Amino acid sequence: MREGFASDFKRFFLRGLAAMLPALLTLMIIVVVLKFVDQHIGVYVDRWVQWIVVQAISLVKGIPLSWAGSEQVREFVREDIWKPWRLRWVSFALAFVLIYIFGRFVASFLGRAFWRLIERSFFRLPVVKQIYPSVKQVTDFLLAERKMEVSRVVAVEYPRKGIWSVGLVTGSGMRTLHDALGGDLVTVFIPSSPTPVTGYTITVRRAETIDLPLSIDDALRFTVSGGVVMPGGEALSEAEIRQIGRDALPLPPPQRSKERSG
Repeated sequence: MREGFASDFKRFFLRGLAAMLPALLTLMIIVVVLKFVDQHIGVYVDRWVQWIVVQAISLVKGIPLSWAGSEQVREFVREDIWKPWRLRWVSFALAFVLIYIFGRFVASFLGRAFWRLIERSFFRLPVVKQIYPSVKQVTDFLLAERKMEVSRVVAVEYPRKGIWSVGLVTGSGMRTLHDALGGDLVTVFIPSSPTPVTGYTITVRRAETIDLPLSIDDALRFTVSGGVVMPGGEALSEAEIRQIGRDALPLPPPQRSKERSG
């Protein structure tokens, strides 16, 4: 009875954990992003807005600028205006507005050139050049407006003959390869496990690929799980696995008849 309860507890606990984790992790990521914006951008926007309010009060009441920058005035703004009216949220919202404005700037012609120059310096800095490219790759995959266009899921022999990998067809091969090889080529992205945002891009002949009846999500789940999460309809039954194993067994070598010694 104890073993039965322990087995049931483990099974249903893992099932409940698997059901809860996606929602909890999603919520945690959202909270982390909001905290990051608040702690690294919002707090400075808050100080900047408070400074503007102090200058405005000094102009309205005719307070000298030297007195307006004093700790007494800042304390008055912070304790008698900021906290009672909960204006901290105004600065938090302004932080998102500033991120939006920065995004518009980076999307412009001058902004792209400026940010490209900044990124080149990141790629040259010690330590930073080891971290920044990987972080940029992940953020571009998650946040880029132009997502990777995938036409279908295929299996291809990679990294060598006899080893089959699941890949995503992202387009046709390069013109130079088409002209040099004279064949119908396709470009395939081979995602790696357990992080499918990284992988390898290869070009193979279309005839050397096998179309798989899988969706993009099925292929990514298969890759992330290391092949544990098998797409529906693709898993073999125990009987089929045993039969394949028996068919693959080599035939025993013929036994020679022993000659009797005289």
